Amino acid sequence: MPRDLLAGFSIEVTPRALRGAGDLTALLPRGTTVYIAHIAGTPFDDMLWAAKTLRGAGFQPQPHFPARLIADRAALVDMIHRYQDAADVRRALVLGGGPRSPVGDFDRALQLIETEAFDRAGFTHLFFAGHPEGSPDLDPSGGTQTADAALVSKRDFAQCSDAQSALVTQFVFDAQPVIDWTARIASLGVDLPVHVGLAGPAKLSALIRFGLACGVGSSLQVLNKRRGDLRHFLFPMRPDAVAAALAAHVAAQPTSPIAALHLFPIGGIKPAAHWATGKRF
Repeated sequence: MPRDLLAGFSIEVTPRALRGAGDLTALLPRGTTVYIAHIAGTPFDDMLWAAKTLRGAGFQPQPHFPARLIADRAALVDMIHRYQDAADVRRALVLGGGPRSPVGDFDRALQLIETEAFDRAGFTHLFFAGHPEGSPDLDPSGGTQTADAALVSKRDFAQCSDAQSALVTQFVFDAQPVIDWTARIASLGVDLPVHVGLAGPAKLSALIRFGLACGVGSSLQVLNKRRGDLRHFLFPMRPDAVAAALAAHVAAQPTSPIAALHLFPIGGIKPAAHWATGKRF
């Protein structure tokens, strides 16, 4: 088991999933960073409740700030102040977000950063989304060059900011696309730490469904090859193989920017937490 990469693992929840998860303190180490996914249609009061609940339980809440769901600078500042009043939030995942059409002035993560609202509020961690296999949220007309330019701009921001920055990837089912992607962006001078997204233990059918919905690319072929094995439809598939491959790569390439694992609990928070902490059912 790749203990080094798992030592600083993070996990992602929605407010709805958090309500049904029970006592997280029995599942996750105190101080674990828990991302709060802000999905279109989620009431902001639910996001505040999740942040307050996580902070009260001894975790580090790190909510999503999706640009295309935020109307303008005043709305962004209000969100930040309400998060800080409720839960002393100092960490954010800043991203474009799911909707194609923005609700207001913003459609890119960098536009939120350029307001300087996070800096003024004393945020210590400003992370960005990374897409080793592309994403349906990215403008297809922009191509790789536009995505690369955005990464370089985020690198430039990180060099000038007191906040820690990193790239957090969408979940993958194969290590190689991530390894290739980190090598390619390194050639552009993008040296931000990379937190690799993995899907927690889940049935094969759920993994394929979520993978297709989230635009997972070539690594989805790993799952397609396992369709004929009925065991994967009956029992949860675990991300052991991809985690081990990432750990082997980091051991062989100490300069790799791959720094940690970020878990998407597709099969539930409890199985994902048990996998990450070494607990068993």
